[in-house]
Amino acid sequence: MRIISGTFRGRHFDLPTNLKARPTTDFAKESLFNIMENHIDMESCDVLDLFSGTGSIGLEFISRGARQVTCVEQYAPHVQFIRSVADKLKIDNLLLIKGDAYKYIQGCGRTFDIIFADAPYADPLLAEIPQRVFSAGLLRENGWLIVEHSKANDFKDLPNFREVRAYGSVHFSFFHTGE
Repeated sequence: MRIISGTFRGRHFDLPTNLKARPTTDFAKESLFNIMENHIDMESCDVLDLFSGTGSIGLEFISRGARQVTCVEQYAPHVQFIRSVADKLKIDNLLLIKGDAYKYIQGCGRTFDIIFADAPYADPLLAEIPQRVFSAGLLRENGWLIVEHSKANDFKDLPNFREVRAYGSVHFSFFHTGE
């Protein structure tokens, strides 16, 4: 895993063999952040990274100056890996929660500027993520929800949908609460 830009640019971390995650490719991740940097000021953002996996997206947000990043991951080896990387980088603005992302959405009680959700592509509840996030009121005014998914998902008819971008097999659907 590699951090692409920001304070920790170029840092590489070898993934343990016991991780089940499908890390977002560097090409897709770089494209995602190029899009986001045109819409938001990273330094004033609170970010929620659901289904964090390796923590790659959350760590990239921190490297680029996000104020606070909350990572939610259920699988213990992934949580341990994210914690070890955060410790190595001496990161103090990452809140790491070991738990079910859907339960976290339901009971969170906080709001965020950006929510990134990368559920397993085969997750039968993946298509419900936008509705669950908006029903729970987790996004602030002018907030962004980005859902990573395969071509099998189509969110175009949902409220607040803005656009979808495809980078090989990786698709990002963008939702926005503002104009």
